[in-house]
Amino acid sequence: MLKEQELQLIKNRFGIIGNNPSLNYALSVASQVAPTDLTVLVQGESGVGKEIFSQIIHSLSSRKHNSFIAINCGAIPEGTIDSELFGHEKGAFTSASESRKGYFETVNGGTIFLDEIGELPLGTQARLLRVLEVGEYIRVGSSKVQKTNVRVIAATNKDLLNQVNMGRFREDLYYRLSTVPIRVVSLRERKEDIPILFKKFCLDFAERYKTTPIQLSEEATQAIIHYRWPGNIRELKNIAEQISVLSQNKFINEQDLKHFLPAQSNENMPILTSKGTSYNNDFSTEREILYKLFVDMKKDVTELKKIFFELSKNAAQGVTYEHPFHESDSHIMPYNSDYAQGINPSLPAYIMPNNEDVKINKVHPIEETLNLAEKEKDFIKKALIKHRGRRRDAASELGISERTLYRKIKEYDIED
Repeated sequence: MLKEQELQLIKNRFGIIGNNPSLNYALSVASQVAPTDLTVLVQGESGVGKEIFSQIIHSLSSRKHNSFIAINCGAIPEGTIDSELFGHEKGAFTSASESRKGYFETVNGGTIFLDEIGELPLGTQARLLRVLEVGEYIRVGSSKVQKTNVRVIAATNKDLLNQVNMGRFREDLYYRLSTVPIRVVSLRERKEDIPILFKKFCLDFAERYKTTPIQLSEEATQAIIHYRWPGNIRELKNIAEQISVLSQNKFINEQDLKHFLPAQSNENMPILTSKGTSYNNDFSTEREILYKLFVDMKKDVTELKKIFFELSKNAAQGVTYEHPFHESDSHIMPYNSDYAQGINPSLPAYIMPNNEDVKINKVHPIEETLNLAEKEKDFIKKALIKHRGRRRDAASELGISERTLYRKIKEYDIED
């Protein structure tokens, strides 16, 4: 662990605000690993500032005078990412009118930051593993092995170990990347830093736009502390800029703040991994679909509890319930909505008057598939129907990247 003075120097140099113990630990690990050539995996939710850590590591390393490049793996199409990273020869594919160097060649001797590493195709993962292990790669369309001396820093907002278990990420690459893992905490895990960050952003925007700095009331301060900030520091900065530009009143109370803070939703609840690491659903992951599935299943359980409660209450009043029912039984009549207040009206309810002792026959539940893949496929179909085949809108509705949606449509052979 670095001394407090050394930590503060790093914070001042890279504009990092806060004194959360987890944040300080992550900074200490970054500064200690920087002088080495070890591969680093930076983990954390979207918007926490993972790229800053890559810059810290490069700037404190012996490679600081050489090139540094940041690459968003999720933003490069699957068909061209090999060419972008490793280069290609003339004629390697239709549009390859000339040879081209890849990033691993142009940044030789420097540092490459691979953001959203979990979006890499499996084929590209195998090529990257070769680079990490022996420093060798082959251009697309070539057979000549080339050497490179590049330090790789990777970042992800996904649970890569879970991706490994699902067959979407190579296990050997995962362990090769995570030689030194660094976890960057989310904003809601460092609540004490939120007011300080917000004030700093407001002062910066006031200076940029030549306006009076925003000030928050005590109630408004508590409101930003208890808001979940699914977009983390990026979202906090955006909100501070919105208020600085749009608010006529420079003293903001809780009511004023509500006009700028999005309504909170259960759909943005964090997901806990097997190691207890929190990953927010703002990440473009397929796990978001599964989480929504679990929320719906919880609602179904709640509905069943309501039905059971009504059955028990009416049983005490001398009503017998029979199951299964047959429309041919004239003494059984459908029950109306007076019975089912708060219960899903699509669920059939029946009563049968009986003056004899109450009995509740065994209920045979209707079996429903619990296959997660089928549920995921069903969600995707519904989203495509809802948005009339517009994949971008459907991906936004599902909370995943458009690229991931394309892959899922192909994987499940969905016609849209």
